[in-house]
Amino acid sequence: MTRWTLSPDRIPSAWFNVAPHLSKPMDPPLHPGTREPVGPGDLAPLFPAALIEQEMSTEPWIDIPGEVLDILRLWRPTPLVRATRLEQALGTPARIYFKDESGSPAGSHKPNTAVPQAFYNAQEGIRRLATETGAGQWGTALAFACSQFDLDLQVYMVRASYEQKPYRRVAIQTWGGAVVPSPVDDPAHPGSLGAAISDAVRDCVAREDTHYALGSVLNHVLLHQTVIGLEAKEQLALAGERLPDVVIAPCGGGSNLGGIAFPFVSDADVRLLAVEPLSCPTLTQGRFEYDFGDTAGFTPLLPMYTLGHDFVPPSIHAGGLRYHGDSPLVSSLVRDGRMEAVAYPQGKVFEASVQFARTEGKIPAPECGHAIRATIDEALAAKETGEEKVILFNYCGHGFLDLSAYDDYLNGRLPDEQG
Repeated sequence: MTRWTLSPDRIPSAWFNVAPHLSKPMDPPLHPGTREPVGPGDLAPLFPAALIEQEMSTEPWIDIPGEVLDILRLWRPTPLVRATRLEQALGTPARIYFKDESGSPAGSHKPNTAVPQAFYNAQEGIRRLATETGAGQWGTALAFACSQFDLDLQVYMVRASYEQKPYRRVAIQTWGGAVVPSPVDDPAHPGSLGAAISDAVRDCVAREDTHYALGSVLNHVLLHQTVIGLEAKEQLALAGERLPDVVIAPCGGGSNLGGIAFPFVSDADVRLLAVEPLSCPTLTQGRFEYDFGDTAGFTPLLPMYTLGHDFVPPSIHAGGLRYHGDSPLVSSLVRDGRMEAVAYPQGKVFEASVQFARTEGKIPAPECGHAIRATIDEALAAKETGEEKVILFNYCGHGFLDLSAYDDYLNGRLPDEQG
């Protein structure tokens, strides 16, 4: 294992906006009532003005505030690691690199956007945020960020994950957040991210002191995550490596995929690969159309790949990937052929995760395991052809709070959902 790190002064000072680099402009979100394009005023009850401006921006670069950089320096820049032991185990000529986002306070990539979202809300005088969370990665990240800016937080956690991952609940509470299972009005329902979003938006609009915060899907969220890919590009150059042949990341709503992949969009020879669960195959089996981001139909309609806003996926352990829709930015790239997508059953994902843990020594979150599965398959394909392929994937979070999932896998209790 070889790693490359940057000094703290090498944190990117601006976020990369992929919107002006698309082959054609995206269709606008539509108001849920009028079906007319959404304007800044329509979003004002949910988000601070700075985030609304970022959501609609076509500027190629957006400066990162100094107050945000000061907190990001607690763990950034994150290391770029070459997975040499995995390469040897696979017998592949491919060179495998991963961007290790597991060292953040919340153990994942999610604080990269939680911190600026909390900052901009605090700057506008908002004192409370409401949000949803799937596996709990986003809820823990936002709880940490709110603690930095003295904001109250209410988290609606998908009920299946609320029951599967109790220590993420404890982490949210330790940082001062409150957390309840979702949907709040149906204790027998396993929950979905769409339902949890409905609960959070309903909470937000009922209170003047509260804004809504989202951990994925929207343009400004993916914008904040581009620090991952920007650092990775510089670190690959530091390692004397060429641009990767393929960049891989798991995809639920699209935040960690966009974070590592978007800075490579203009590099035409770099393949971009989204990996999703076969039980929630939004990009691989969904339809590209306007749909609500939530179950109740409170949010604007977004142009995206979707399985339908009332879709309830099975209770797989990769709770962060159990979303019916996808980022409009990611969806546009897939629709236009710039990005590929593949789906795996969770048994194959955990098989890859265990192999990674036993070679590289790191236990990945179930979401991260999807990227590892695709990475291994790309490396084995290179072995067949003898190609010295360069593979980069996003190690988006550790699995120390997901050990019950590994217990199920190792003891034959893990259902292999087939979609």
